[in-house]
Amino acid sequence: MYTVILLLIFSYLFGSIPFSLIISKTFYNIDLREHGSGNVGTTNTFRILGKKAGIVVLVLDLLKGAIPVWVAMLVSTDVDFPVVIFGVVAAIGHVYSIFLKFKGGKAVATGGGAILAAAPIIFLVVLAAFLITLKLSKYVSLGSVLAAVALLISVLFTGDLFMIGFGIILGIIVIVKHISNMKRIKEGTEPKITFM
Repeated sequence: MYTVILLLIFSYLFGSIPFSLIISKTFYNIDLREHGSGNVGTTNTFRILGKKAGIVVLVLDLLKGAIPVWVAMLVSTDVDFPVVIFGVVAAIGHVYSIFLKFKGGKAVATGGGAILAAAPIIFLVVLAAFLITLKLSKYVSLGSVLAAVALLISVLFTGDLFMIGFGIILGIIVIVKHISNMKRIKEGTEPKITFM
């Protein structure tokens, strides 16, 4: 039980690390929260700091979700607990970071990392939904929402109650965090990407 508690704490704290803010302040002397959407996620990093920083943050945010799951798998002999839960906790840490007064990103990349580690096939389905939507619409936010919908549908076929629960929690977080983006798309004020 102590191992589970330690893993949960690690997952939350690791998920809470605001890599985009660290990179923006350290290498660009910019506070990402004061530019663009003000969000500390991958999309705003791409928009404000460019492709190189965006790719680095994307990889780091994916790892924030994947590493807690992989660590839990490595110590699975001591953990009688569904490993995907540690990915959920990491995603919650990303959205409600203790280092940012319980503010944060929208859990897309971090949640994606958790899915990658726990269910690679579902990750490919979700990634395909995201990339196809992004290519057709040029809206990252719409791609994120439809990826969340693809996740909600995909987990239903696993028959794994914990995976279904994970998909529902993550899907709802992502969709709720993008409500304002959906309103801006409807109003025609949501920025489109230019690199695809």
